[in-house]
Amino acid sequence: MKIYISHSTKYDYINKIYNPIKNSNLIVSNTFFLPHEEENKITNTKDIISSFDLVIAEVSLPATGQGIELGWADYAKTPILCIHDKTAKISSSLQFITNQFIEYEGVEDMIIKISNFIKTK
Repeated sequence: MKIYISHSTKYDYINKIYNPIKNSNLIVSNTFFLPHEEENKITNTKDIISSFDLVIAEVSLPATGQGIELGWADYAKTPILCIHDKTAKISSSLQFITNQFIEYEGVEDMIIKISNFIKTK
C-alpha cells in the first residue's frame, strides 16, 4: 500500500511518527511518503496526493497546512485515516472528510493499531 503521512509541523513527527514507522514492520510491505524528509520537501503534495492508496493524518494538533492537504485528499477521493493521541481534543470538522479514526496511547499502540487497520484494507 502506498501511504502518505500528514501531520502538524509543530508535532514531534520525527520521534512520534517517522522513526516509529521506519522501525516497524509497516515499512516492509508498504511505501510511505514522509513529507518533511529532506528528499520530499520540494514536492507539491497537491499534485501527488491522488496517487496514494491512503492518507494517514496525525491530528493531535490542529494545523492549517494539514487541513489543506486533507481537503486535497478528500477531493481526490483518497481514503483518509485520522489518528490521534488519546488525550488530544481533535477538530470536529474532521468528521466531514472521514469516518476512520484511531485513538492511541503511545507510539507502540499507534503502530499496532495502524498495522491492524491496514490489514483490513
